[in-house]
Amino acid sequence: MNQYRKLLDLRNIALKLRQVLNPKGNQDVLRDWDLWGPLILCLALALLLSFNADESTDGGDQKVLVFTGVFVIVWCGAVVVTVNAKLLGGNISFFQSVCILGYCIFPLVLVAFIALIIGKYIYIRLPLSVIAFAWSSWASVNFLSTSHLANRRALAVYPLFLFYFFIGWMVLIF
Repeated sequence: MNQYRKLLDLRNIALKLRQVLNPKGNQDVLRDWDLWGPLILCLALALLLSFNADESTDGGDQKVLVFTGVFVIVWCGAVVVTVNAKLLGGNISFFQSVCILGYCIFPLVLVAFIALIIGKYIYIRLPLSVIAFAWSSWASVNFLSTSHLANRRALAVYPLFLFYFFIGWMVLIF
């Protein structure tokens, strides 16, 4: 029974990742929130970016700093964006919003993986980072638009764009 539960959880994570890649599909998939997928994506992003971190000349370990920074920025940023949406009157649950924001970093994780393979070629990384930022922002705005923010939508979307822009910038420079 426990093995079946694990397979079911992996299937749900895969369905939610597919939904992020096609945000116009069935949005009910993300109503059933979980934090396993966002945790896996956050760890993957932190690991991928820390692999690319430069070695420090003073003996410090930049890889640990990059990993910690990415992990903290993703989770604290998701909390700040969620609290902002809740304070603006959104009717989405806290954990559902964190779940959606966490799953929507998937395009940025893909670009970080590609950047690990191709190296420091900025002319390839820049357009990919911009596309991943736009895709992540578009997907999360589509999912969070159901929270009925009405005339306060711009106030909720601006921190969301800053959140994904900062993560996309980290993908570009590391």
